[in-house]
Amino acid sequence: MAGSIGDSKALLMINGAPHTLAVGATVKGVTLRRVMPGQAEIEIGGKTLLVSMGGAPASVGGGGGGGATGREILIAAGPGGHFVTSGQINGKAVQFMVDTGATSVAIGRGDAERLGIDWKSGQRSLSQTAGGVVASHAVSLTSVRIGDVEVFGVAATIVPAEMPFVLLGNSFLGRFTMRRDANVMKLEKRD
Repeated sequence: MAGSIGDSKALLMINGAPHTLAVGATVKGVTLRRVMPGQAEIEIGGKTLLVSMGGAPASVGGGGGGGATGREILIAAGPGGHFVTSGQINGKAVQFMVDTGATSVAIGRGDAERLGIDWKSGQRSLSQTAGGVVASHAVSLTSVRIGDVEVFGVAATIVPAEMPFVLLGNSFLGRFTMRRDANVMKLEKRD
């Protein structure tokens, strides 16, 4: 979601183009159901999604039925041009920021503990961060999910610093073809 006008309209990025939708309106298969402060509830292909201001996923092209059967993720650029989205690690909610320079998914120690990750059992290593080289632990995440797209067995690095986001690095991104169209990043699952 790129913006809202009260509780009756939202500005959404759909297939890379901005569209202003009134509640109940449908554009390119996306229906705006309701607008709340900083969020909008949309429906795509019969599935309801909650998108947040500054870039949450709009997953399209998924298969039918329950479970994570989707193949495509769209993430709108937020303030400052960063691609930020909500998702899940091992079934628990997190906020991701795409980092194409990160080798793996990077998680702060506090988030790792909140997510129930046994980081102390991970392989000890050193990681280069913006703040310098730090001791870290390499682990494997059972699953990483954004919208209706889920990937299993994703390498992650647990770092001691607290971070405002989980960095979505190449251990996840490498399983997708990535394309940027203006303010939208499109990730399509590789076969």
